[in-house]
Amino acid sequence: MTNSDSTPGKPASAMTQPQTRPMTVQMWAMVGAAMLLFILYVGFQWISGPYFTPVPTGVSDPPMYMKLFLGGNAAILTAGLPFAIWYFWIRPWRQERRITLDGMLMLALNLLVFIDPLLNYTNTWCLYNSWLWNMGAWTPHVPGWLSPDEPGAMVSEPLLNNFVGYGYGNLLTIMAGCWFMGKVKQRWPHISNRRLIGCMFVYAYIFDFIMEGLVLLPAGLYTYPGAIQSLSINAGTYYQYPLYEGLMWGAVMTVICSLRFFTDSQGRTVVERGLDHVGGGFVMQQLTRFLAIFAAVSTSFICIYMIPAQWLSTHADPWPEDIQKRSYFMSGICGEGTDKACPHPSLPIVSKHSGYINTEGKLILPEGFEMPRVVPLERGERN
Repeated sequence: MTNSDSTPGKPASAMTQPQTRPMTVQMWAMVGAAMLLFILYVGFQWISGPYFTPVPTGVSDPPMYMKLFLGGNAAILTAGLPFAIWYFWIRPWRQERRITLDGMLMLALNLLVFIDPLLNYTNTWCLYNSWLWNMGAWTPHVPGWLSPDEPGAMVSEPLLNNFVGYGYGNLLTIMAGCWFMGKVKQRWPHISNRRLIGCMFVYAYIFDFIMEGLVLLPAGLYTYPGAIQSLSINAGTYYQYPLYEGLMWGAVMTVICSLRFFTDSQGRTVVERGLDHVGGGFVMQQLTRFLAIFAAVSTSFICIYMIPAQWLSTHADPWPEDIQKRSYFMSGICGEGTDKACPHPSLPIVSKHSGYINTEGKLILPEGFEMPRVVPLERGERN
């Protein structure tokens, strides 16, 4: 796999695109600009607000195998960042005096960190290991956020593992997927694009199952306490893997791989059509290009993963005891050490605006609120 914007061996149908108005790239760029403003807003609110504080590990100490993997993973990702910056940004700039598609994808993928915790928007069903260095998360500042969070007691976002390695780590995954698509195309030259994308989806699902189900979840990077256990492997354990996770994330990876694979003769993706007609010079064109690419990446993540995750989270099973006994997963959200009962199908879904059921089964209303009074029905005289 080279660091150029084009992929060798593509069919002519995949390398040519009709001339179109700049409306395509400009519309995508507008979406990307809106997403970037959203990230800047929640990032500033987070850093300057009370939620910018560590979530402690608690009384449970992670086993040594978790510490070795999580610490080693953070160290490797941190050490690899300078090489990634050199390979995907500095080296191409020195050779071509521009930022290539891979360089833009790396930055766009890294910005997905700010969208990553939105899977808990409606109901908490994914927890990161708070043993990792963290400063809480920005989720309470997301407009309309429902899941209850408190400073120091919330789902934290690992700083080194996610902010450092999220971008180039996922980019390497995308590049591997494009390599696979190229191999399939070489083996079956006349395969249709639709079937090629289908092959990529199967590959992405298997890859996600191996990476999450067999590596990251058992290693304790995160856990899915709110998984639907009848649709999960290793159900009832801290490393239970919901099978629909692979469907959602695999579909996102398939879209981004297809975005990178099916480029035109100038190495441009489908969302960059009409870029030559954008005025303002080189800088404006490159900014427009990045915003369009970022919009395509983030939109696929939101529409294919985050939106379905909200519905699935409302059908969560009880949190496994294997998770509830580990404070480094619980992060002070519920269970022992708190007065909050953990999410359960028999309990109402709690929001940051509502009361909650405590561990004794009593309803605790927000401070200053009372039970709504019953309004008498209007009764008219009967004839």
